[in-house]
Amino acid sequence: MRILVNDGIEPIGKKLLNEAGFEVDTNKIEQADLLHKLNAYDAICVRSATKVRKELIDACPNLKAIGRGGVGLDNIDVEYAKTKGIAVINTPAASSRSVAELAMAHMLSLSRFLYQSNRSMPATGDSAFNDLKKAYAKGSELEGKTLGIIGFGRIGQEMARVGLGLGMNIVAVDPYVSEANVKVGPDKLGFSADIKTSDMDTLLGVSDYISLHIPSVGDPILGSKEFTKMKQGVFIVNASRGGTIDEEALLQALDSGKVSAAGLDVFDNEPTPRRDILSHPRISLTPHIGASTEEAQNKIGEELAQRLIAALKSS
Repeated sequence: MRILVNDGIEPIGKKLLNEAGFEVDTNKIEQADLLHKLNAYDAICVRSATKVRKELIDACPNLKAIGRGGVGLDNIDVEYAKTKGIAVINTPAASSRSVAELAMAHMLSLSRFLYQSNRSMPATGDSAFNDLKKAYAKGSELEGKTLGIIGFGRIGQEMARVGLGLGMNIVAVDPYVSEANVKVGPDKLGFSADIKTSDMDTLLGVSDYISLHIPSVGDPILGSKEFTKMKQGVFIVNASRGGTIDEEALLQALDSGKVSAAGLDVFDNEPTPRRDILSHPRISLTPHIGASTEEAQNKIGEELAQRLIAALKSS
């Protein structure tokens, strides 16, 4: 069987596929050409760049599996593919730790003004050092604060694990998860905590920090109505998907002081986020790199290959 890896895969993933007897083509085919070329393959692996929509699926009756390196499946018509008997595979576990650590990095940056310091120090650090020291002197420790986690799947639970390790109280919301056992620290220590999920109004009312870990939704999960229910001076972090927060409402909440600061790894209109978001003095920014660690990418390549091998050998 032939597999087109169109958006790249880590060497460990290619090695596993080759050892399983598959021919792996890593030469990218442009989106416009896939309609005419994909039918020569039995499976395709993508990341976020390549889209596998109904038209492409219909043009490729030989297709047996679609693999997505990562969690989200926004660029694949999943249900339609399944009606055609095509296996749709992603790697939900591989990047959980990396995303959680990035979200926590934003929280630490917001709490200690690191994002602002890194903007100000190169410009005026040599002439206004004492002024900057005074401006950024009222940071906050995370220990004892309440972390609200919206979405309590694998990544949300990993976020809880990181928060618990720092001594935070955890409140979580998820319509599909009622309770989870979250390990804390190295496995050999055997530490864990049982966390029951709550309702959204409770989370909004008690959280000092709110972190989103949900898939794409039709409407924003946080908008003007939700911001009014939050504590004054709350911190918001989004390392999930653009569109899960109403960006206009977020800007208004930042400007009013309702939200002290926000950390964003994802944006509406990627890869061209709005300029007032990028230039806002109280937003910590990263360019959608939640899963972009060497460890996560290796895990993604390995998990994708293993699941793809299983799907193709059973087809």
